[in-house]
Amino acid sequence: MANSPTDGPPPFEDAFSGDDVEQQIYGTILQTREPVTASAIADRTDCDPKTARKYLSWFVDLGIVTQHDGHPVTYERNDAYFEWRRINQLAARHSLEELQQHVRTLTTTIKSYEDEYDAATPADVDALAVVETTVDRSIDDVYSDLADWMTAREERTRYERARQQRAGTADHEQVSG
Repeated sequence: MANSPTDGPPPFEDAFSGDDVEQQIYGTILQTREPVTASAIADRTDCDPKTARKYLSWFVDLGIVTQHDGHPVTYERNDAYFEWRRINQLAARHSLEELQQHVRTLTTTIKSYEDEYDAATPADVDALAVVETTVDRSIDDVYSDLADWMTAREERTRYERARQQRAGTADHEQVSG
């Protein structure tokens, strides 16, 4: 059976065309990496700037978006909100034991990178120097390790915060129960 042109996901440029205006604005603000005006959001979502400002204001109230006063006012995605949300999801979806195991596993991974590169953090590693002194390592290998190491550090922080949150909830339930 042949796929029609409408099967599958929409093109990236028009990823939210089937959604209502609120979803289009939400999706657009999630894709932004720098402050943007309500008019620019309205242009991207093909809506009235007043409508864009209304939804952006609502997203500001929810903490999803940060508003920067100025002429013109600009808006950007609030990364702290999404980090908080991710931690809450981890705490809700995993048991305390699972969270502790993830922290242990990530700590082991991080320790192996620290030992391999004789450094405390990926930022302490001179990738070019490693490649020059190691025969079997390409620059891409080293950069891949450094990226994985950084990701493991970030994930361990998230899992540890979720573990602490979950442990606090468990402590509260024991006191209340």
